[in-house]
Amino acid sequence: MSNGRNTPAGEEGQITPRDRNVSFQRGIDFVVPYSRENINRCRCPQCPVQADSKCVKDKLESSKKELEKLPEGEVPNPEDVPGIYCSTGKATCRDLNPGKQCICDTCDVWKEYVLEKGTPSQYFCQNGRAT
Repeated sequence: MSNGRNTPAGEEGQITPRDRNVSFQRGIDFVVPYSRENINRCRCPQCPVQADSKCVKDKLESSKKELEKLPEGEVPNPEDVPGIYCSTGKATCRDLNPGKQCICDTCDVWKEYVLEKGTPSQYFCQNGRAT
């Protein structure tokens, strides 16, 4: 299975993670879909970088409640979800501790989208989304 990362700059490529297609243009954008499935598989809420964050704890509680209320397929605003930074970008919480070890490489989302080959490859909460 090709992951599309060898596509020449500017040409469209496809990756086929499990049962869906995700298109992107290399050099322009590589997007991990911001989806309910990826939110639920995200390991960011268990990350030591976020462990002592009051902001993360508050957002985690409120986003879980919101996910329960939203219709199937709909997702909360990314700013309200403490995680999936590989898709949404840097954390809005300012009380994270990037001095602690991140666990991105243990995440199924990270593995599925071959993010060790992306930029950045870890610490998305501090360094921004995967491209």
